Amino acid sequence: MRPIDVIEGKVSVLDRADVDTDQIIPKQFLKRVERTGFGEFLFYDWIRDGEIELEPNPILVTGANFGCGSSREHAPWALEDFGFQAIVAPSFADIFYSNCTKIGLLPAILDEDHCRAVAEAGEARIDVDDETVTCAAGVFEFKVEHDVKHRLLNGLDDIGITLENVVAIDEFEQSGAVHGPVTTAL
Repeated sequence: MRPIDVIEGKVSVLDRADVDTDQIIPKQFLKRVERTGFGEFLFYDWIRDGEIELEPNPILVTGANFGCGSSREHAPWALEDFGFQAIVAPSFADIFYSNCTKIGLLPAILDEDHCRAVAEAGEARIDVDDETVTCAAGVFEFKVEHDVKHRLLNGLDDIGITLENVVAIDEFEQSGAVHGPVTTAL
């Protein structure tokens, strides 16, 4: 995972609320086992039917409750593979939010008026460390939990988080405290 400090550039807008993961990446495209190659199927039905058009800009601004529905990890993978580095919305489904942060896709929560201002500006700069979104309309603050911010700024996936403790893990293993599985007699 790459470290994220600043994301800046043009903004794509999906002016819809309650976008669920089935719409983000339809079920028929979930056959891959790797995390790449999903971008071409992002919002497949909506794009194919001409309901929406999206450019692969660094920032996507969308409506409330983005990423609701099933907890498919493929949804953040598809958004990232398409080219988005950050999603700005008034709210996200909890599991979707967590899945994004685990792959280095930044979900930034702003109120609806600020989301609209970023969308209208067409360009923005998001600073993870300062927790700000800057655009022509102003500077807007968002919150990132300390652990999530650490993960993003340092480019740490779940394995990277574990490896931060490699010295303690090695010491524990060397101590002899490691025993086989606990078994009980019936």
